[in-house]
Amino acid sequence: MKSHDATVRELLDVAGTTYAEQADIDLADKPAPLYRLLVLSVLLSTRIKADIAVAAARELAVFGTPRKMLDATWQQRVDALGRGHYVRYDESTATALGQGAELLLDRYRGDLRRGREHPDGIPKALQEIPKLGPVGAHIFCREAQGVWPELRPYLDKKAQDGAKRVGLPTAAKDLAGLVPGDDLPRLAAALVRVTLEKDTATRLIPA
Repeated sequence: MKSHDATVRELLDVAGTTYAEQADIDLADKPAPLYRLLVLSVLLSTRIKADIAVAAARELAVFGTPRKMLDATWQQRVDALGRGHYVRYDESTATALGQGAELLLDRYRGDLRRGREHPDGIPKALQEIPKLGPVGAHIFCREAQGVWPELRPYLDKKAQDGAKRVGLPTAAKDLAGLVPGDDLPRLAAALVRVTLEKDTATRLIPA
């Protein structure tokens, strides 16, 4: 049986690219990349393949701030989603993105970092964004813990289910002890892929 350390090394090697990295987001504690992560989280929240959501997020990068997203026409947002083949939910998502950008500008002056001061916590603040429910909040927090240390360790049920499948401990604090803090987003992404992607699970779960 492989050791936990060996399993984690394999996880990170095979599936440890974060969704932000996959979407060409150079994540940092700055307004623009955090906003792009928020948009990606909205796109990943729907019942659509992750690769399609990531492709659509890349297309929407041209509207990479709340002001640019709000200033874009609804049709421009729909067209960008279409170029990423995000067609099943394109119209409703285009509307939600405009509404979310307006909310961010009104409430946080376009800077999502101000949501960290929400009295009910970051996940609750995120769920005020149109079309971003608990699933989207989990996605954002799993990735953002790399730049917002107060979220660590953020390893929700999807990540914990993946840990169970590959024989790792499931408690967040135990999983966090297996990697440096900066690697937690990569570990979370890898564990989620084990849960959601059959091919990844097949490569990593012993027969």
